Amino acid sequence: MTLETRRVLITGGGTGVGADLARGFAAAGAVVVVVGRRREPLETVAATNSHISAMVGDVTDEADVFRMFADAGPVDIVIANAGEAESVPLTKTSSELWERMLAVNLTGVFLTLRTGLRQMEGRGWGRLITVASTAGLKGYAYASAYTAAKHGAVGLTRAAALDIAGTGITANALCPSYLNTEMTERTIANIMETTGRSHADTLKLLTRVNPQGRLIEPAEVTAAALWLCGDGSEGINGQAIVIAGGEL
Repeated sequence: MTLETRRVLITGGGTGVGADLARGFAAAGAVVVVVGRRREPLETVAATNSHISAMVGDVTDEADVFRMFADAGPVDIVIANAGEAESVPLTKTSSELWERMLAVNLTGVFLTLRTGLRQMEGRGWGRLITVASTAGLKGYAYASAYTAAKHGAVGLTRAAALDIAGTGITANALCPSYLNTEMTERTIANIMETTGRSHADTLKLLTRVNPQGRLIEPAEVTAAALWLCGDGSEGINGQAIVIAGGEL
């Protein structure tokens, strides 16, 4: 497929799924802007393809979101990927942790999609994609704040899809299970520290939720995102697409 006429903005684009999305869309010919809080990993991703540029930005800051979209120029595809996870039981979930999980994983998606949609309106084509999680469709132990935020992100995406139906713009969420990324490694490290499990045992604990017994690769999320932007995807709107080996 080719996306040579398309401009893409990807939040959380410096590592993990965001970085893979950037490389995948650039390889398809799109002009890609990756946004994140830390310049160094963004610049590392940008160095892999001349179609990728880096921009420091904070998706939880409304004024900063306005600024980054203005600087990026008119975008055709917006991928709200920025996220953060922390694993603690509900009784140990502080108000600060709760607010932080919602700020990054829900408010950040709201600000990103809303501002991107305002740019797209009236142009006859556009794609809003939320990188959510299976945690947006089911419960996970020791992740109440993260799970609540991801449920909100999926609901927001579904509601947006109805707002824009018939405009040529679609909104969908991608919901992978545990990914083979730095974020999952941080989760493994946290579980190891709190439970004393080995890395191998902790990895088994996470992968057993996937009937295929493995972590999902970032490239699988990228492939789904590219499909949503290709010919024949016009009728895919308001969906939460599960990438989890049959978990849901």
